[in-house]
Amino acid sequence: MIATIAADPAVGAHPVSIKRGYRFELVKLVSQWRIRLLVLACWIAPALFVAAVSQQSSLPVDTLFGRWMHATGWAGPLVTLGFAGTWALPLLTSVVAGDVFASEDRLGTWRHLLVAVRSPRRIFAAKALSSLTVILLLVAGLACSSTAGGVLAVGNHPLVGLDGHLLTPGDAAGQTLLAWVCVLAPTLALGAIGLLGSVALGRSPMGLLLPALVALAMQLAQMLPLPVALRVALPGYAFIAWNGLFTSPMQRGPLLIGIVVSLVWAVTATALAYLLFVRRDFTNLAVDGSGRRAVTVGVLPLVGVLAVTVGVVAATTPATGSGIEQDKVQRSVATAFAHLYRMQTAQLHRPDVTEAQLSATATCNKGGGKLAAEGPGNDWRCVVSWHLPDVEAAGTAIYQLDVTPDGRFVADGDGPKEVNGYFLVRTPTGDAPNPLWQFDGNVELFPTTKG
Repeated sequence: MIATIAADPAVGAHPVSIKRGYRFELVKLVSQWRIRLLVLACWIAPALFVAAVSQQSSLPVDTLFGRWMHATGWAGPLVTLGFAGTWALPLLTSVVAGDVFASEDRLGTWRHLLVAVRSPRRIFAAKALSSLTVILLLVAGLACSSTAGGVLAVGNHPLVGLDGHLLTPGDAAGQTLLAWVCVLAPTLALGAIGLLGSVALGRSPMGLLLPALVALAMQLAQMLPLPVALRVALPGYAFIAWNGLFTSPMQRGPLLIGIVVSLVWAVTATALAYLLFVRRDFTNLAVDGSGRRAVTVGVLPLVGVLAVTVGVVAATTPATGSGIEQDKVQRSVATAFAHLYRMQTAQLHRPDVTEAQLSATATCNKGGGKLAAEGPGNDWRCVVSWHLPDVEAAGTAIYQLDVTPDGRFVADGDGPKEVNGYFLVRTPTGDAPNPLWQFDGNVELFPTTKG
Protein backbone atom coordinates (compact mmCIF):
# COMPACT_ATOMS: atom_id res chain seq x y z
CA MET A 1 0.00 0.00 0.00
CA ILE A 2 2.80 2.44 0.83
CA ALA A 3 4.57 1.69 -2.40
CA THR A 4 1.36 2.20 -4.34
CA ILE A 5 0.67 5.54 -2.69
CA ALA A 6 4.21 6.75 -3.30
CA ALA A 7 4.01 5.81 -6.96
CA ASP A 8 0.66 7.45 -7.64
CA PRO A 9 1.98 11.05 -7.84
CA ALA A 10 4.61 10.02 -10.36
CA VAL A 11 2.01 8.26 -12.47
CA GLY A 12 -0.25 11.32 -12.45
CA ALA A 13 2.54 13.85 -13.15
CA HIS A 14 2.06 16.00 -16.26
CA PRO A 15 4.28 18.55 -18.00
CA VAL A 16 3.84 22.11 -16.79
CA SER A 17 1.54 24.12 -19.05
CA ILE A 18 3.04 26.69 -21.40
CA LYS A 19 1.11 29.42 -19.58
CA ARG A 20 2.70 28.59 -16.22
CA GLY A 21 6.12 28.12 -17.80
CA TYR A 22 5.80 31.45 -19.62
CA ARG A 23 4.89 33.23 -16.39
CA PHE A 24 7.81 31.59 -14.60
CA GLU A 25 10.32 32.54 -17.34
CA LEU A 26 8.96 36.08 -17.53
CA VAL A 27 9.42 36.52 -13.77
CA LYS A 28 12.98 35.18 -14.10
CA LEU A 29 13.78 37.69 -16.80
CA VAL A 30 12.22 40.71 -15.12
CA SER A 31 13.89 39.85 -11.80
CA GLN A 32 17.33 40.37 -13.37
CA TRP A 33 18.78 43.75 -12.51
CA ARG A 34 20.04 44.43 -16.02
CA ILE A 35 16.59 43.80 -17.53
CA ARG A 36 14.98 46.13 -14.99
CA LEU A 37 17.59 48.75 -15.76
CA LEU A 38 16.94 48.42 -19.51
CA VAL A 39 13.18 48.75 -19.03
CA LEU A 40 13.65 51.83 -16.87
CA ALA A 41 16.08 53.38 -19.35
CA CYS A 42 13.84 52.70 -22.38
CA TRP A 43 10.81 54.30 -20.72
CA ILE A 44 12.59 57.39 -19.36
CA ALA A 45 15.84 58.17 -21.23
CA PRO A 46 14.33 58.85 -24.71
CA ALA A 47 11.95 61.47 -23.36
CA LEU A 48 14.75 63.29 -21.54
CA PHE A 49 17.03 63.06 -24.59
CA VAL A 50 14.44 64.37 -27.07
CA ALA A 51 13.32 67.18 -24.76
CA ALA A 52 16.90 68.25 -24.10
CA VAL A 53 18.02 68.16 -27.74
CA SER A 54 14.89 70.02 -28.88
CA GLN A 55 15.85 72.96 -26.68
CA GLN A 56 19.44 73.18 -27.94
CA SER A 57 20.54 75.76 -30.48
CA SER A 58 22.34 73.12 -32.58
CA LEU A 59 20.39 70.15 -33.87
CA PRO A 60 21.51 66.71 -35.16
CA VAL A 61 21.03 67.76 -38.79
CA ASP A 62 23.02 64.74 -39.99
CA THR A 63 20.24 62.52 -38.61
CA LEU A 64 17.01 61.99 -40.52
CA PHE A 65 14.37 64.51 -39.32
CA GLY A 66 16.90 65.97 -36.88
CA ARG A 67 16.72 69.40 -38.53
CA TRP A 68 12.99 69.62 -37.67
CA MET A 69 13.25 68.97 -33.92
CA HIS A 70 12.69 72.67 -33.20
CA ALA A 71 9.58 72.75 -35.36
CA THR A 72 7.54 69.75 -34.24
CA GLY A 73 7.46 67.17 -31.50
CA TRP A 74 7.00 64.37 -34.04
CA ALA A 75 10.59 64.68 -35.24
CA GLY A 76 11.92 63.44 -31.87
CA PRO A 77 10.54 59.88 -32.02
CA LEU A 78 11.78 59.54 -35.61
CA VAL A 79 15.28 60.61 -34.63
CA THR A 80 15.09 58.09 -31.79
CA LEU A 81 13.88 55.43 -34.23
CA GLY A 82 16.88 55.99 -36.48
CA PHE A 83 19.24 55.61 -33.51
CA ALA A 84 17.34 52.59 -32.17
CA GLY A 85 17.48 50.72 -35.48
CA THR A 86 21.23 51.29 -35.70
CA TRP A 87 22.34 50.65 -32.12
CA ALA A 88 19.68 50.26 -29.42
CA LEU A 89 17.50 47.47 -30.78
CA PRO A 90 20.38 45.14 -31.76
CA LEU A 91 21.91 45.55 -28.30
CA LEU A 92 18.57 45.03 -26.55
CA THR A 93 17.86 41.82 -28.45
CA SER A 94 21.37 40.61 -27.61
CA VAL A 95 20.90 41.15 -23.89
CA VAL A 96 17.42 39.59 -23.77
CA ALA A 97 17.17 36.87 -26.42
CA GLY A 98 20.89 36.17 -26.72
CA ASP A 99 21.13 35.11 -23.07
CA VAL A 100 17.79 33.44 -22.33
CA PHE A 101 19.11 29.88 -22.92
CA ALA A 102 22.81 30.46 -22.27
CA SER A 103 22.12 31.59 -18.69
CA GLU A 104 20.93 28.07 -17.83
CA ASP A 105 24.22 26.66 -19.17
CA ARG A 106 26.28 29.05 -17.07
CA LEU A 107 24.29 28.29 -13.93
CA GLY A 108 24.01 24.54 -14.61
CA THR A 109 20.25 24.51 -13.98
CA TRP A 110 19.00 22.58 -17.00
CA ARG A 111 18.38 19.36 -15.05
CA HIS A 112 16.36 21.17 -12.38
CA LEU A 113 14.30 22.95 -15.05
CA LEU A 114 13.65 19.74 -16.98
CA VAL A 115 12.55 17.94 -13.83
CA ALA A 116 10.16 20.78 -12.98
CA VAL A 117 8.67 21.34 -16.46
CA ARG A 118 9.12 17.81 -17.93
CA SER A 119 9.00 19.03 -21.54
CA PRO A 120 11.86 20.57 -23.58
CA ARG A 121 9.32 21.79 -26.12
CA ARG A 122 7.39 23.76 -23.51
CA ILE A 123 10.59 25.12 -22.03
CA PHE A 124 11.57 26.46 -25.45
CA ALA A 125 8.14 28.00 -26.03
CA ALA A 126 8.08 29.63 -22.58
CA LYS A 127 11.56 31.10 -22.97
CA ALA A 128 10.91 32.35 -26.51
CA LEU A 129 7.60 33.98 -25.55
CA SER A 130 9.00 35.58 -22.42
CA SER A 131 11.96 37.08 -24.30
CA LEU A 132 9.57 38.33 -27.00
CA THR A 133 7.42 40.00 -24.35
CA VAL A 134 10.37 41.81 -22.81
CA ILE A 135 11.64 42.95 -26.23
CA LEU A 136 8.19 44.34 -27.12
CA LEU A 137 8.07 46.12 -23.76
CA LEU A 138 11.44 47.74 -24.46
CA VAL A 139 10.44 48.83 -27.98
CA ALA A 140 7.16 50.25 -26.69
CA GLY A 141 9.10 52.21 -24.08
CA LEU A 142 11.40 53.74 -26.68
CA ALA A 143 8.46 54.77 -28.87
CA CYS A 144 6.17 56.12 -26.15
CA SER A 145 8.90 57.89 -24.21
CA SER A 146 10.42 59.68 -27.22
CA THR A 147 6.97 60.70 -28.46
CA ALA A 148 5.96 62.09 -25.10
CA GLY A 149 9.23 63.99 -24.76
CA GLY A 150 8.94 65.53 -28.22
CA VAL A 151 5.28 66.53 -28.06
CA LEU A 152 5.55 67.96 -24.54
CA ALA A 153 8.77 69.86 -25.25
CA VAL A 154 7.99 71.22 -28.73
CA GLY A 155 4.32 70.70 -29.40
CA ASN A 156 1.92 68.86 -31.67
CA HIS A 157 2.82 70.64 -34.92
CA PRO A 158 2.93 69.55 -38.59
CA LEU A 159 5.92 67.59 -39.81
CA VAL A 160 7.81 68.11 -43.07
CA GLY A 161 8.12 64.84 -45.00
CA LEU A 162 11.09 63.57 -46.97
CA ASP A 163 9.73 65.02 -50.19
CA GLY A 164 8.97 68.39 -48.61
CA HIS A 165 5.21 67.92 -48.26
CA LEU A 166 3.62 68.90 -44.96
CA LEU A 167 2.00 66.24 -42.79
CA THR A 168 -0.75 67.35 -40.43
CA PRO A 169 -0.21 66.49 -36.76
CA GLY A 170 -2.68 63.62 -37.09
CA ASP A 171 -0.94 62.22 -40.16
CA ALA A 172 2.46 62.66 -38.53
CA ALA A 173 1.27 60.73 -35.47
CA GLY A 174 -0.13 57.91 -37.58
CA GLN A 175 2.96 57.59 -39.77
CA THR A 176 5.28 57.72 -36.76
CA LEU A 177 3.35 54.93 -35.04
CA LEU A 178 3.36 52.89 -38.25
CA ALA A 179 7.12 53.37 -38.61
CA TRP A 180 7.72 52.01 -35.11
CA VAL A 181 5.42 49.06 -35.81
CA CYS A 182 7.30 48.28 -39.03
CA VAL A 183 10.67 47.99 -37.27
CA LEU A 184 9.25 45.26 -35.07
CA ALA A 185 9.82 42.83 -37.97
CA PRO A 186 13.63 43.24 -38.16
CA THR A 187 13.72 43.37 -34.35
CA LEU A 188 12.01 39.97 -34.24
CA ALA A 189 14.54 38.69 -36.78
CA LEU A 190 17.42 39.78 -34.55
CA GLY A 191 15.64 38.32 -31.53
CA ALA A 192 15.29 34.97 -33.31
CA ILE A 193 18.97 35.06 -34.24
CA GLY A 194 19.67 35.71 -30.56
CA LEU A 195 17.65 32.62 -29.58
CA LEU A 196 19.57 30.58 -32.15
CA GLY A 197 22.91 31.82 -30.87
CA SER A 198 21.93 31.24 -27.27
CA VAL A 199 20.94 27.63 -28.01
CA ALA A 200 23.73 26.79 -30.43
CA LEU A 201 26.66 28.37 -28.62
CA GLY A 202 25.64 27.69 -25.05
CA ARG A 203 27.70 29.44 -22.40
CA SER A 204 29.99 31.00 -25.02
CA PRO A 205 29.78 34.83 -24.99
CA MET A 206 29.46 34.78 -28.78
CA GLY A 207 25.85 33.71 -28.40
CA LEU A 208 25.16 36.89 -26.47
CA LEU A 209 26.90 39.04 -29.07
CA LEU A 210 25.47 37.35 -32.15
CA PRO A 211 22.45 39.68 -32.80
CA ALA A 212 24.63 42.78 -32.39
CA LEU A 213 27.30 41.36 -34.71
CA VAL A 214 24.72 40.40 -37.35
CA ALA A 215 23.17 43.88 -37.14
CA LEU A 216 26.60 45.50 -37.46
CA ALA A 217 27.37 43.38 -40.53
CA MET A 218 24.07 44.40 -42.12
CA GLN A 219 24.75 48.07 -41.39
CA LEU A 220 28.16 47.83 -43.04
CA ALA A 221 26.57 46.10 -46.01
CA GLN A 222 24.00 48.91 -46.36
CA MET A 223 26.87 51.39 -46.62
CA LEU A 224 28.29 49.57 -49.65
CA PRO A 225 27.10 50.14 -53.25
CA LEU A 226 25.27 46.81 -53.39
CA PRO A 227 22.70 45.84 -56.02
CA VAL A 228 19.27 46.89 -54.89
CA ALA A 229 17.97 43.29 -54.88
CA LEU A 230 20.67 42.25 -52.38
CA ARG A 231 20.15 45.39 -50.30
CA VAL A 232 16.41 44.87 -49.93
CA ALA A 233 16.82 41.14 -49.22
CA LEU A 234 18.86 41.77 -46.08
CA PRO A 235 16.74 41.28 -42.92
CA GLY A 236 17.80 44.63 -41.49
CA TYR A 237 16.60 46.71 -44.45
CA ALA A 238 13.28 47.45 -42.74
CA PHE A 239 15.27 49.46 -40.18
CA ILE A 240 15.82 51.92 -43.06
CA ALA A 241 12.84 51.42 -45.35
CA TRP A 242 10.37 53.16 -43.00
CA ASN A 243 11.67 56.39 -44.57
CA GLY A 244 9.32 55.69 -47.46
CA LEU A 245 6.31 56.26 -45.22
CA PHE A 246 7.10 59.98 -45.18
CA THR A 247 6.86 60.65 -48.91
CA SER A 248 3.79 61.32 -51.01
CA PRO A 249 2.82 58.87 -52.34
CA MET A 250 4.36 56.50 -49.83
CA GLN A 251 7.14 54.22 -51.04
CA ARG A 252 5.58 51.01 -49.75
CA GLY A 253 7.29 48.48 -52.03
CA PRO A 254 10.76 48.30 -50.43
CA LEU A 255 9.26 48.52 -46.95
CA LEU A 256 6.86 45.61 -47.50
CA ILE A 257 9.63 43.47 -48.97
CA GLY A 258 11.89 44.32 -46.04
CA ILE A 259 9.17 43.34 -43.55
CA VAL A 260 8.44 40.03 -45.29
CA VAL A 261 12.16 39.17 -45.48
CA SER A 262 12.59 39.99 -41.78
CA LEU A 263 9.65 37.78 -40.81
CA VAL A 264 11.01 34.92 -42.93
CA TRP A 265 14.33 35.22 -41.09
CA ALA A 266 12.54 35.36 -37.74
CA VAL A 267 10.54 32.19 -38.42
CA THR A 268 13.53 30.32 -39.87
CA ALA A 269 15.95 31.22 -37.08
CA THR A 270 13.36 30.34 -34.41
CA ALA A 271 12.66 26.98 -36.06
CA LEU A 272 16.38 26.21 -36.24
CA ALA A 273 16.82 27.14 -32.58
CA TYR A 274 13.91 24.86 -31.69
CA LEU A 275 15.36 21.91 -33.63
CA LEU A 276 18.75 22.33 -31.95
CA PHE A 277 17.19 22.62 -28.52
CA VAL A 278 14.89 19.59 -28.62
CA ARG A 279 17.71 17.39 -30.00
CA ARG A 280 20.17 18.39 -27.33
CA ASP A 281 21.54 15.82 -24.88
CA PHE A 282 20.86 17.31 -21.44
CA THR A 283 22.28 14.30 -19.60
CA ASN A 284 25.84 15.29 -20.49
CA LEU A 285 26.78 18.49 -18.67
CA ALA A 286 29.95 18.83 -20.74
CA VAL A 287 27.89 19.42 -23.89
CA ASP A 288 26.31 22.88 -23.99
CA GLY A 289 25.13 22.88 -27.60
CA SER A 290 28.19 24.31 -29.31
CA GLY A 291 30.07 22.50 -32.06
CA ARG A 292 29.81 21.57 -35.69
CA ARG A 293 26.03 21.25 -35.50
CA ALA A 294 25.79 24.99 -34.78
CA VAL A 295 27.27 25.62 -38.22
CA THR A 296 25.41 22.96 -40.17
CA VAL A 297 22.01 23.55 -38.57
CA GLY A 298 22.38 27.24 -37.72
CA VAL A 299 24.56 29.16 -40.15
CA LEU A 300 24.19 27.30 -43.44
CA PRO A 301 20.36 27.38 -43.51
CA LEU A 302 20.37 31.15 -42.92
CA VAL A 303 22.87 31.59 -45.75
CA GLY A 304 20.49 29.57 -47.90
CA VAL A 305 17.58 31.81 -46.86
CA LEU A 306 19.60 34.87 -47.88
CA ALA A 307 20.38 33.36 -51.28
CA VAL A 308 16.74 32.44 -51.87
CA THR A 309 15.40 35.87 -50.86
CA VAL A 310 17.92 37.62 -53.10
CA GLY A 311 16.87 35.43 -56.01
CA VAL A 312 13.16 35.97 -55.36
CA VAL A 313 13.52 39.76 -55.05
CA ALA A 314 15.66 39.94 -58.19
CA ALA A 315 13.17 37.84 -60.15
CA THR A 316 9.97 39.55 -58.98
CA THR A 317 11.05 43.20 -59.02
CA PRO A 318 12.28 45.22 -62.01
CA ALA A 319 14.94 47.00 -59.94
CA THR A 320 18.48 46.75 -61.31
CA GLY A 321 21.87 48.03 -60.23
CA SER A 322 21.98 50.43 -57.31
CA GLY A 323 18.51 51.80 -58.06
CA ILE A 324 19.86 55.37 -57.93
CA GLU A 325 19.42 56.84 -61.39
CA GLN A 326 19.52 60.34 -62.87
CA ASP A 327 15.81 60.71 -63.58
CA LYS A 328 14.88 59.49 -60.08
CA VAL A 329 17.25 61.95 -58.44
CA GLN A 330 15.98 64.82 -60.60
CA ARG A 331 12.36 63.97 -59.85
CA SER A 332 12.97 63.69 -56.10
CA VAL A 333 14.87 66.99 -55.90
CA ALA A 334 12.31 68.89 -57.98
CA THR A 335 9.39 67.52 -55.93
CA ALA A 336 10.97 68.38 -52.59
CA PHE A 337 11.99 71.84 -53.81
CA ALA A 338 8.47 72.65 -54.99
CA HIS A 339 6.94 71.70 -51.64
CA LEU A 340 9.54 73.60 -49.63
CA TYR A 341 9.33 76.65 -51.91
CA ARG A 342 5.67 76.97 -50.97
CA MET A 343 6.68 76.79 -47.31
CA GLN A 344 9.18 79.59 -47.82
CA THR A 345 6.53 81.59 -49.68
CA ALA A 346 4.22 81.32 -46.68
CA GLN A 347 7.03 82.42 -44.35
CA LEU A 348 7.62 85.54 -46.44
CA HIS A 349 3.87 86.26 -46.76
CA ARG A 350 4.05 86.21 -50.52
CA PRO A 351 1.14 85.20 -52.77
CA ASP A 352 0.62 81.45 -52.61
CA VAL A 353 1.48 79.30 -55.61
CA THR A 354 0.81 75.65 -56.32
CA GLU A 355 3.27 72.99 -57.37
CA ALA A 356 1.61 72.89 -60.77
CA GLN A 357 2.14 76.63 -61.23
CA LEU A 358 5.79 76.36 -60.24
CA SER A 359 6.47 73.51 -62.69
CA ALA A 360 9.76 72.88 -60.91
CA THR A 361 12.31 70.75 -62.73
CA ALA A 362 15.83 69.66 -61.86
CA THR A 363 18.83 68.92 -64.02
CA CYS A 364 21.42 66.82 -62.21
CA ASN A 365 24.82 65.41 -63.08
CA LYS A 366 27.52 63.53 -61.22
CA GLY A 367 31.16 64.45 -61.03
CA GLY A 368 30.65 67.61 -63.06
CA GLY A 369 29.22 65.59 -65.92
CA LYS A 370 32.35 63.47 -66.24
CA LEU A 371 30.82 60.44 -64.54
CA ALA A 372 27.75 58.37 -65.30
CA ALA A 373 24.80 59.97 -63.52
CA GLU A 374 23.92 56.99 -61.38
CA GLY A 375 24.81 55.46 -58.05
CA PRO A 376 25.57 57.02 -54.65
CA GLY A 377 28.14 59.72 -54.02
CA ASN A 378 28.68 63.23 -52.69
CA ASP A 379 29.47 64.65 -56.13
CA TRP A 380 25.93 65.10 -57.41
CA ARG A 381 25.03 68.63 -58.56
CA CYS A 382 21.53 69.78 -59.42
CA VAL A 383 20.16 72.99 -60.95
CA VAL A 384 16.50 73.52 -60.10
CA SER A 385 14.34 75.72 -62.33
CA TRP A 386 10.83 77.02 -61.69
CA HIS A 387 8.35 79.59 -62.96
CA LEU A 388 6.17 82.03 -61.07
CA PRO A 389 2.82 83.25 -62.41
CA ASP A 390 3.07 86.51 -64.42
CA VAL A 391 6.89 86.35 -64.35
CA GLU A 392 8.62 85.64 -67.65
CA ALA A 393 12.10 84.81 -66.35
CA ALA A 394 12.57 81.40 -64.78
CA GLY A 395 14.10 81.11 -61.34
CA THR A 396 17.09 78.85 -60.76
CA ALA A 397 18.82 77.47 -57.69
CA ILE A 398 21.87 75.23 -57.32
CA TYR A 399 22.23 72.30 -54.94
CA GLN A 400 25.09 70.00 -54.05
CA LEU A 401 23.84 66.52 -53.20
CA ASP A 402 25.27 63.76 -51.04
CA VAL A 403 23.39 60.58 -51.97
CA THR A 404 23.89 57.52 -49.75
CA PRO A 405 23.67 53.94 -51.08
CA ASP A 406 20.23 53.44 -49.50
CA GLY A 407 18.77 56.34 -51.50
CA ARG A 408 18.72 59.03 -48.84
CA PHE A 409 20.24 62.37 -49.85
CA VAL A 410 21.02 65.73 -48.31
CA ALA A 411 20.67 68.72 -50.64
CA ASP A 412 22.89 71.65 -49.68
CA GLY A 413 21.92 75.02 -51.18
CA ASP A 414 24.59 76.78 -53.21
CA GLY A 415 22.82 79.96 -54.21
CA PRO A 416 21.35 82.33 -55.01
CA LYS A 417 21.50 83.76 -51.52
CA GLU A 418 17.93 85.02 -51.41
CA VAL A 419 16.63 81.51 -52.22
CA ASN A 420 18.88 78.91 -50.62
CA GLY A 421 22.27 80.51 -49.96
CA TYR A 422 21.70 81.27 -46.27
CA PHE A 423 20.24 79.27 -43.39
CA LEU A 424 17.90 82.10 -42.30
CA VAL A 425 15.30 84.13 -44.17
CA ARG A 426 14.02 87.54 -43.14
CA THR A 427 10.29 87.40 -42.46
CA PRO A 428 7.93 90.17 -41.33
CA THR A 429 8.08 88.68 -37.81
CA GLY A 430 11.87 88.22 -37.71
CA ASP A 431 14.46 85.74 -38.92
CA ALA A 432 13.31 82.16 -39.44
CA PRO A 433 15.03 78.94 -40.61
CA ASN A 434 15.19 78.75 -44.38
CA PRO A 435 13.56 75.47 -45.51
CA LEU A 436 15.36 75.66 -48.87
CA TRP A 437 18.87 76.03 -47.43
CA GLN A 438 19.31 72.32 -46.70
CA PHE A 439 16.80 69.53 -46.92
CA ASP A 440 16.64 65.75 -46.76
CA GLY A 441 15.17 63.61 -49.49
CA ASN A 442 14.71 60.02 -50.51
CA VAL A 443 15.26 58.42 -53.91
CA GLU A 444 12.93 55.49 -54.51
CA LEU A 445 15.17 52.56 -55.39
CA PHE A 446 12.45 50.68 -57.23
CA PRO A 447 11.09 51.91 -60.57
CA THR A 448 8.26 54.36 -60.08
CA THR A 449 5.43 55.71 -62.18
CA LYS A 450 5.46 59.13 -60.59
CA GLY A 451 5.80 61.93 -63.10
